[in-house]
Amino acid sequence: MSTTQSERLRELLEPLVTSQGLDLEEIAVDSVGRKRVLRVVVDSDTGADLDQIADVSRALSAKLDEDDAMGAGEYTLEVGTPGAERLLKEHRHYVRAVDRLVKFQLTDGAELVARILTVDDEGLDLEVPGVKGRKATARRIAFSDIDRARVQVEFNRKDKNEEEA
Repeated sequence: MSTTQSERLRELLEPLVTSQGLDLEEIAVDSVGRKRVLRVVVDSDTGADLDQIADVSRALSAKLDEDDAMGAGEYTLEVGTPGAERLLKEHRHYVRAVDRLVKFQLTDGAELVARILTVDDEGLDLEVPGVKGRKATARRIAFSDIDRARVQVEFNRKDKNEEEA
């Protein structure tokens, strides 16, 4: 997708997504055989449920039909939320990942897996899990020290209510 088309689609669709109480996270147009797929990723601080996804999908579809932003060829519109192992790019992504386990690639080349405890304008307060029965440790990292960060899937994590019981 050309930058111009991407920018045009973002300008066209972002106000509709925002009006539904969601953030437009990503737009991608991919070719699948002879057809094209327009993927729109939305999210909010509280997540997006299926009803919200359906509502925004209908609104986007209607707007795309009236504007002809995708041109004359056939395409499929897919609207969804970020995956479980989402890449954290914006400040709001880190805020939404509070209490989640995240794998960090730091600018010095080091790798760190830690739980986000708090987020402010300068960086993150983390809890680094202990190894082999050792206690977890606290660590602070600045946003400028983060090259990449991705949420990790946790299958065996007890929720807070279970831990307190």
